[in-house]
Amino acid sequence: MQNYSVMHWSSLLRRGKEVLNVAKPIIPTLKYPGCSAETLSRVQISTMSVKDNLMVAGGFQGELICKSLNQTGVAFCTKVTTDENAITNAVDIYRNPSGATRVMTANNDAQVRVMDAANFACINRFTFPWSVNNTSVSPDGKMVAILGDSAECLIADAQSGKVMSNLKGHLDYSFASAWHPDGRILATGNQDTTCRLWDIRKPSESIAVLKGRMGAIRTIRFTSDGRFLAMAEPADFVHVFDAKSDYAVGQEIDLFGEIAGISFSPDTEALFVGVSDRTYGSLLEFNRRRNDHYLECLF
Repeated sequence: MQNYSVMHWSSLLRRGKEVLNVAKPIIPTLKYPGCSAETLSRVQISTMSVKDNLMVAGGFQGELICKSLNQTGVAFCTKVTTDENAITNAVDIYRNPSGATRVMTANNDAQVRVMDAANFACINRFTFPWSVNNTSVSPDGKMVAILGDSAECLIADAQSGKVMSNLKGHLDYSFASAWHPDGRILATGNQDTTCRLWDIRKPSESIAVLKGRMGAIRTIRFTSDGRFLAMAEPADFVHVFDAKSDYAVGQEIDLFGEIAGISFSPDTEALFVGVSDRTYGSLLEFNRRRNDHYLECLF
């Protein structure tokens, strides 16, 4: 994001291209009887996710924007809620067990909504007793981690919303989560400056606690092969842990500025860090440095 513009950066070509401008009126192209789409403008984006050429972004006023990256225009946009405190805190794109693509939103109105990516109709919604800050669906599409303004983290059935497990151990509100690609380990990030790892087969207690430097853990990502976990604080620090060492070996990346988000490249060779600082706003790319091709690799 840069000045109301969503940019795609190519690390191969070393240049960026505008994908979406949210300062102008956004007119959805998808129209059918009963469709909840509406025109939006000057959206302040709060969260974003991309998968399989589908980009989904949420806004500070409850907006939701869905765009196919290989097509012109925006397929669907709307306000999912008109609640006074309506910020869309997180969006997730996933496939359910039958292979259908779904979009999940987490909002401050204490609701989680599930939409069919084929027509963007809302097909389910789950209500919780606190604002929902983050959701992440397991790799098999069967479970969803739900975190918010509570010290407890929930694992629920992704189809019904029924709570299956209650993860206890954090001391404050939670903001981030990520599933290991094998679907057995869940990582959760909290205001208490820690990331906890849970084996969902034994959810009674966390199997590891990874500590940050100063602030809350606001973003967590695994590499596609599950070898590394990265977690970001609100500013200045990103931590990378080696799963092969049971997360005992780590590296701290010390930078300057507020951190907008982090992401690994699909081939696991690069880590990207978005810096949202007004003065030092940028996209940083860190590449893996291999001391021994078969044994050691660091960012």
